[in-house]
Amino acid sequence: MRIYDTGTTNYLNARGGLVAHVGFWTQARNTTTDAIEQIGFWTGDDDATVTIGGSGRGYIGAGKLIDIDPITAAPGLDVRTVQVRLAAPSGAVEDMVKGYDTRFAPVEIHRMLFDPETRALAGAPYRIFKGLIDGVDFPTTAPGQVAVCVISVVSATRGLTRKLSGKKSAQTWKAAGGDNFRKYGDISGMVPVWWGTRRIDAPSDPKPAPQSNAQASKPDPIYPLGP
Repeated sequence: MRIYDTGTTNYLNARGGLVAHVGFWTQARNTTTDAIEQIGFWTGDDDATVTIGGSGRGYIGAGKLIDIDPITAAPGLDVRTVQVRLAAPSGAVEDMVKGYDTRFAPVEIHRMLFDPETRALAGAPYRIFKGLIDGVDFPTTAPGQVAVCVISVVSATRGLTRKLSGKKSAQTWKAAGGDNFRKYGDISGMVPVWWGTRRIDAPSDPKPAPQSNAQASKPDPIYPLGP
């Protein structure tokens, strides 16, 4: 059962009827300016700015030209996929697909409830999906039908399936603000280092055979730290 905020609950108790709209919002890198910009579409007919999380988000009015798969809440860590369909002939859709790097761009989908008379928000929009863009496709449509752009979005648990190199590579860290922590990760363990007066060589390849019990019982030699 959905639990609404106090404002929406009071509105429902007082009037009983609201108009529901759905908004699709993402942040992607502009391939021309290299800046991260927000892009939003919603089922309203006109462009609108909606305050979510204390900041305004711009939504382009798509009306019936936007369609989103039904979204239901479910427990677990399964990766869930939702398809968002937009009208391909739309100039705004073309700009998003061609002008932005949308691969794995963060996505949020909100449901918004409006007063049918005043067209004002009854309460704060509530999020029904959070995830990443997993792909963009332009399927072939039958003659006479509107061409669509299908955006496949996956739930945030998709991040748990990333390989270790995708999380720890130098390029990944560098892209996240110029962090060079993994700059020399590729040669880690290959360069000899000095520990006091003792030179530690890089491990051989293939690795040496394990020590026998007699060898393992011998204590490590003590090296002086001074001259």
